[in-house]
Amino acid sequence: MTRRMIVAAAFVGILCGTAAGYAADCPGNPNALGTSRVIAIDPAEHTRLGTMQYSETLPLADKEVVITFDDGPLPPYSTRALDILAHECVKATYFLVGSMARAYPDVARRIYAEGHTIGTHSQNHPLVFNRMSPERVQNEVENGINSVGAALGNPKAVAPFFRIPGLARTNSVETYLHERGLMTWSADFPADDWKHIQASEIVNRALRRIEAKGRGILLLHDIQPATVLALPTLLRELKTRGYHIVHIVPAGADRVKTATAPQDWMPIHRRQGKQSWPTVVTAAAKSTVPAVGPAPHVGPALTAIPALVAPAAVETTASEPTRVDQSETKSEVRSEAKSEFRSEAKSETKSHTNVASPDTLSATQSITIPRSKIKLRISRPAYLPPLVLSN
Repeated sequence: MTRRMIVAAAFVGILCGTAAGYAADCPGNPNALGTSRVIAIDPAEHTRLGTMQYSETLPLADKEVVITFDDGPLPPYSTRALDILAHECVKATYFLVGSMARAYPDVARRIYAEGHTIGTHSQNHPLVFNRMSPERVQNEVENGINSVGAALGNPKAVAPFFRIPGLARTNSVETYLHERGLMTWSADFPADDWKHIQASEIVNRALRRIEAKGRGILLLHDIQPATVLALPTLLRELKTRGYHIVHIVPAGADRVKTATAPQDWMPIHRRQGKQSWPTVVTAAAKSTVPAVGPAPHVGPALTAIPALVAPAAVETTASEPTRVDQSETKSEVRSEAKSEFRSEAKSETKSHTNVASPDTLSATQSITIPRSKIKLRISRPAYLPPLVLSN
């Protein structure tokens, strides 16, 4: 074994040993969830992550979860979320919006100072990345990185991790991000917390989807009041159910890349030779997943969060797409499809467009759309952005 290999092994051992001690040695909270380990990854080797959209995800073991937050920072919600994470000694990955970081640099610096990883989420969070010109995409990406770096006071503090606003991916956007040296992050499961649902329902959906997959990247939004209300219960439930939190950092000169095998980056169904979700199923298909129990109780500890007040120049409203788990019932697929198939940014769509009516959707997601003398039959999973056919 070479000297370099010995040093690398020792560094990884120290890093993992420190991470394993987070839960056992959390000041003021001996029962904390903690952070079980740290994984250092090379964005050049694995450019796109998250089975909501891609064929690879993080190299996690069973019952390991990576928590991510989008769209911040925005006090008081982001700061309260940081308090909760600190109490549980949990490290997360943040995807900050550049304009928000410039508006609240103190919160951005606190996120970094408390050991969380900071990636970026564009400058202004436009929900039309899939329809923007290459020049506008580049401006949004570069300005977002520069703004976050300026807010932190150190451009090197920004990880080369990027999440596309609205997950509105295209091949050209992903190619640009790869050439820019950025890793594109999707997710493995959302909690739908941007849909203005109750905190108890955020907990319920997050846990149901985590349990269905067993491991992966959880997508949350720390600018949402209900998310902050849900977070303590969610973390406690993860600990009770035997889950572990993993912290992701970029490998570099000061961090040795964590050793992994190619199959570690495959979703569990591919490791076991099973088919990926979501799939198009027949209308007669019945779910074999047991019925979901009642949502966990969310205590009253965080009921007095003040109303959201954002600067006029800062864009704070975001809507992320989500695929629906196969564990969802048919009625839930229909009800969520109705809310998901909305036409966003109508002013930017072309005239003369036909939008698929959500009332016609079934569990198959097969739609027949008459247009003058032709008919188009389309089968696809239920997820945003809306299905729009332009002339």
